Amino acid sequence: MAQVIDSQQRGIRLSESALAQVKLLQQKQGKELCLRVGVRQGGCSGMSYMMDFEDTSKITSQDEVFDYDGFKIVCDRKSLLYLYGLMLDYSDAMIGGGFQFTNPNAAQTCGCGKSFGV
Repeated sequence: MAQVIDSQQRGIRLSESALAQVKLLQQKQGKELCLRVGVRQGGCSGMSYMMDFEDTSKITSQDEVFDYDGFKIVCDRKSLLYLYGLMLDYSDAMIGGGFQFTNPNAAQTCGCGKSFGV
């Protein structure tokens, strides 16, 4: 696992490589966006991770916002119950590369790493 950006206790943590990748993807969009992370019902293990860019104007009072060097990670409070302590990492490995979720709340995870159960 890559080095964590900030050692302070945060609800959702990012590695340096994950932050670099989301900033690169944001630049390609050509405007200031935040990264929304959440959960939804479904997937092999019962719940699956959601992650998408959205305009910062869509942040509501029901969201928690985590700032990483000026980049905002947003999570609704209901999802945060399942994601608190989540580590988001990124690997550019040919096999198994991409964004990787390490969730301390998951009692089980799918082999694909994109879904979990509590």
